[in-house]
Amino acid sequence: MPKITLSNISIRNLKIPEVGQVTYYDKNLPGFNVRVSQGGTKTYSLVSGTTRSRITLGRVGIISLVDARKEAKQILAENTLGKNRPKMLTYQDARDVFLEESEVKNKEATTREYRRHFDTHFRYGRTPLTEITQQDIKKRLTKLNNRPSEKRHAFVAIRRLMRWCVANQYLTHNPTDGIKVETQKPRERVLSPVELKTMLKRALEQKTMFDSIVALLILTGQRRGEIGALEWDWVQDNQITLPEWITKNGRVHVFPVGELAQKVISQIPRKHNVFVFPARVGGRIFNGWSKSKVSFDKEHDVGGYTLHDLRETVTNSV
Repeated sequence: MPKITLSNISIRNLKIPEVGQVTYYDKNLPGFNVRVSQGGTKTYSLVSGTTRSRITLGRVGIISLVDARKEAKQILAENTLGKNRPKMLTYQDARDVFLEESEVKNKEATTREYRRHFDTHFRYGRTPLTEITQQDIKKRLTKLNNRPSEKRHAFVAIRRLMRWCVANQYLTHNPTDGIKVETQKPRERVLSPVELKTMLKRALEQKTMFDSIVALLILTGQRRGEIGALEWDWVQDNQITLPEWITKNGRVHVFPVGELAQKVISQIPRKHNVFVFPARVGGRIFNGWSKSKVSFDKEHDVGGYTLHDLRETVTNSV
């Protein structure tokens, strides 16, 4: 691993790796380093102790080199004296570093789901991690009682974040320990031909981005996450190629696109250079599922269904 003299200038000029991440260790302070991810994010961290554990200190730009080096020296001094203490860190900072590491270790879709759950259900902002209690998390989860599947996935996301915080010595205990979320068998409903025809007719009006998504879900039988994350480059004439990181089985999936589906795609406004269905703000993919479905359902008389039911219906009709 490269060793350099870390300075504001040298850190600014660190090369961004094409894949994974590169760690640049400081020549002047043992274990102190800057990690650079393929996305260009630079993070201060410290590797120390007999187990060579890594402690993330903060992102470059959020904390200064002087403060990061000072914190690293303090931790090294405490390790020498046999003292161990959790690092003081805000929820927002911990969330950001956790997602950075997830981008390297996990599929893009996995990190995207983590981010969605954090941003939707666990908006603690600059609250210190140590002030987030089990009751705080339970309160957020209770709001999802009418959406058991979403509740379960949200719990898994926050539990993994908190376990990561404990492993990195940001917390001495995990506030999600002891919380139980019941696993319910997914409710499936197969729509009747009349119901499916009614929904498709409404979706083909393509008044909104969500209409186009529903139309493609019905016409292709693909999963919600796959259509929602669709990129223009994946669409080639009469077929769509889904990369392995977006599919459930982790394999490339190529499927044909019929004339009606091709027409739907051709009428979708190109609002983003990459994503077919971009989010309203920023460069992320579509994320307004709940509100959009409520609005969509007001304009047709089919009820009691989920978007996953569309896939089940199409699959059972083949």
